[in-house]
Amino acid sequence: MSSRADVEKQIKRNPHPDFKKVEGSRAPWDKSLEWSLKQTVKPDWKFGDGSNDGGACLKVPHVEIDPYEEGRPAVYNYKLLISGIIPRPIGFISTRSKDGSSTNLAPFSYFNMVNHDPPMFTVGYAGGFDNAKDSLKNLTESEECVINIISEHFVEAANATSINAPYGESEWALSGLTPASCTTVKASRVQEAIFSIEGKLNSTQEFESRATPGKKTGVLAVIEGTRFWVREDAINEDKNIIDPAILKPISRLGGITYGRTTEGLEIPRPDYKETVENNEEAKKFVKAKVDGQ
Repeated sequence: MSSRADVEKQIKRNPHPDFKKVEGSRAPWDKSLEWSLKQTVKPDWKFGDGSNDGGACLKVPHVEIDPYEEGRPAVYNYKLLISGIIPRPIGFISTRSKDGSSTNLAPFSYFNMVNHDPPMFTVGYAGGFDNAKDSLKNLTESEECVINIISEHFVEAANATSINAPYGESEWALSGLTPASCTTVKASRVQEAIFSIEGKLNSTQEFESRATPGKKTGVLAVIEGTRFWVREDAINEDKNIIDPAILKPISRLGGITYGRTTEGLEIPRPDYKETVENNEEAKKFVKAKVDGQ
């Protein structure tokens, strides 16, 4: 516990000495922003056009970074990756100890889905089994969890659960969120969540540091979804599409920054026969070589 707290201090997520003062100087939350679809940047883009900025992005050089270069702390790679791999979906994970005496609720942005039949999800936990976070401890013991998706209407409550509370203390109480019963698992889902997934642990894999051999730095948990819960005003009649205008998902950016999803764009996936074989101009690019590729 103390080790994880020390690591958190080393990360220095919050760049503001007085966060509330900085936040107070910003414009208030814009409730008028509703989900909308826009055109792409270049609606007349065609095969071979490349970037939509006329090549301006090619004029700025890149910096090469060796993740293990001498003198580079491992935490630098963490900060680099969470600021570059964005936006990331957040798995808001609810777990319960095997004996039912302790529950945990916490957000994890090392999260995604990797398959649909069966529904499979991944969650990455920092640290190894020897210093397991409460969520991982409960998950490996009970082999069950609930994955909730965070929406705008409870983002503050969800963030509150990221607190480094001692094992056994309830993040549920601190958040003020409402536990709801599930069907296939004993852990509770978040009733405020538009979308929740009951899950069973499939497997775990522990990772060892390259920079400090012997040190365990992370655990990958693979979870199989066993039941879906969607608020009735967010799901279509076929129960196969969730409305983003209702879901209003919150994503994770770098540092202490979150993102909201208010705009989208649609681009049909091209069909080779329709867009290349029947297009003489496009055929030229298929036969062409790009730097030996």
